[in-house]
Amino acid sequence: MSGSCLLDTNIVIAFFSGEPAVVDQFDQADEILLPSIVLGELNFGARKSSRAAENLARIENLSQQVVVLNCDSNTARHYGAIKNMLHLKGRPIPDNDIWIAALARQYQLTLVTRDVHYAEVDDLLSVAW
Repeated sequence: MSGSCLLDTNIVIAFFSGEPAVVDQFDQADEILLPSIVLGELNFGARKSSRAAENLARIENLSQQVVVLNCDSNTARHYGAIKNMLHLKGRPIPDNDIWIAALARQYQLTLVTRDVHYAEVDDLLSVAW
């Protein structure tokens, strides 16, 4: 896959684990983008791990090599619309994932994830690596 890729947390973890298919996709991507929410989730996980310092350093290194997308008022509008739509469907997903989906929709990016619940979000393009 070439082009810009917005990555979910599970894809970054697969990359850190050295999964060959994911590493190959990283190498082929024109641009890797990370939601700031993903960085937060990664930092939380790293702090809980037995190798906190090593994992935090890997996250910091990655964050210096990619584009980090932050939320703004436009993201918040997308978040509200998505959360309401999911509520009306009776199909909630985790709030952090709604923020990630909101960024993907805001910037019209394909979200790279292994979480199937993103299929509940209308007008969201996603692929699995």
